[in-house]
Amino acid sequence: MSFTEDLEKIFVREDAIPEQYAIKEEIHQREYLCNGEMKIWNGQVHEVYSPVCIRTEKGLQRKLIGTYPVCTEKEAFEALDAAVAAYDNGRGHWPTMSVADRIRCVEKFVAMMRAEKDIVVKLIMWEIGKSHADSLKEFDRTVEYIFATIDALKDIDRDSSRFTIEQGIVAQIRRSPLGVVLCMGPFNYPLNETFTTLIPSIIMGNTVLFKPPKHGTLSHYPLLKAFRECFPKGVVNTIYGRGNVIVPGLMQSGKINVLTLIGSSKVANELKKLHPKVNRLRAILSLDAKNAAIITSHADIKLAVQETVLGSLSFNGQRCTALKIMFVHKSIADEFVQQLSAEVNKLKFGMPWENGVSLTPLPEPHKPAYLKECIDDAIANGAKVMNENGGATVESFVYPAVVFPVNNKMKLYREEQFGPLIPVVPFENMEETIEYLIESTHGQQVSVFSNDQAELASLIDPLVNLVSRVNINCQCQRGPDTFPFTGRKDSAEGTLSVVDALRSFSIRSLVAAKLTDTNKQLINDIVSAEDSNFLSTKFIF
Repeated sequence: MSFTEDLEKIFVREDAIPEQYAIKEEIHQREYLCNGEMKIWNGQVHEVYSPVCIRTEKGLQRKLIGTYPVCTEKEAFEALDAAVAAYDNGRGHWPTMSVADRIRCVEKFVAMMRAEKDIVVKLIMWEIGKSHADSLKEFDRTVEYIFATIDALKDIDRDSSRFTIEQGIVAQIRRSPLGVVLCMGPFNYPLNETFTTLIPSIIMGNTVLFKPPKHGTLSHYPLLKAFRECFPKGVVNTIYGRGNVIVPGLMQSGKINVLTLIGSSKVANELKKLHPKVNRLRAILSLDAKNAAIITSHADIKLAVQETVLGSLSFNGQRCTALKIMFVHKSIADEFVQQLSAEVNKLKFGMPWENGVSLTPLPEPHKPAYLKECIDDAIANGAKVMNENGGATVESFVYPAVVFPVNNKMKLYREEQFGPLIPVVPFENMEETIEYLIESTHGQQVSVFSNDQAELASLIDPLVNLVSRVNINCQCQRGPDTFPFTGRKDSAEGTLSVVDALRSFSIRSLVAAKLTDTNKQLINDIVSAEDSNFLSTKFIF
């Protein structure tokens, strides 16, 4: 039996899917949330096909999970009007609400969200092919992130509950919202990464237009009623449709105050240019990345291989923080590639519901063809696929390929593959790796593998000025969520983490007065009467 036949066997008949993981009925979404109402949609819909193929009499066919609305500019602008009205130039109920009350709303939301855990996890698994174990982790990590955000905001508010007196002026300094936020999340972490921008923007008092990712849209459907019940009308509004149809007009309106996008730098650049008042637009972006590993002659090869497998192939390499190019010193390159190929071929591949599965089908229909282009291009320019069966493809599944030696003539050297390909570049002089990072349009992270103290020190100082995070003897990663997450050049704008995200979606504002007897009395009276949510010494426990 050929390896391709082995790959075909991972796809099963529908009656062979374990009952606890099966979607028994297709989910046909005909509602969207706008201005506090679940509005009915009777127009065009998008069919959602899973990357998981089903074995049928007609061959392998992607499973239809359901459908969701393909709305038009009309519905998008209705949502925009609702968000603008709810914010009301900062005078709306939500932006003027006390921090404690906004926190209570978010706490109510997360309680309702947790009640939908099973269906949301199942939809993540079926929509994007993420393993059931990792889909569970994504949900749980998102809940943890929300609670960490609440705790961080309490800390910020406690620090802000006192008055500051300087040079005869008394002031209270707090953080206030920015306005209307357009939030667009990625398909690879449709829940977690979307909520790392959505929740901070909401809890800081902004109103939101939320466009779910193309792959992973249905996973948000079970949460719409929670958004409706937990927040005042117009605070959270969902928009559906083709991004290139509905989003440009929203930006051209000039009514979007914050653009938050996790996705392509090309798309981000185009959208920012459409805004007529660029100085009024804040952009919080997590974009392309081509994170490199630098594996020196003093590296622990076994450790470097272990971390490379994790860093380059977790969720099939479909992470912005994935290791996407490996620079390995020529003196150890052959041994590294040999060990890497052996470890890659040990990984379990199969369906997302299988225990211990590491490699699963890819959600983007065009991705297998693109990955084949990258492999063919590398071979044409002198590289080889080093692991047995590397690059073998059946329908939506692509088996990982270790490609070596990669050089600067190849697509894999320049382009972010966002899939299960591991390009390995041999190098002699450390300056070659530094030059790559200097010339690259990306600047998110780098991993350095070495057990030589002097060598590490000499690399750390220049690398921290080229990327935003240097990882020593470990893979690139986002977490812990309390650490800053950002990038240089075309990789990011703004900083995300629990505390940084709260700052990104707000601005420092203050109320100040000369320290006269009259002003002292006025401020004391306002605080004592609890007439203002901003000017307040309330302490949140």
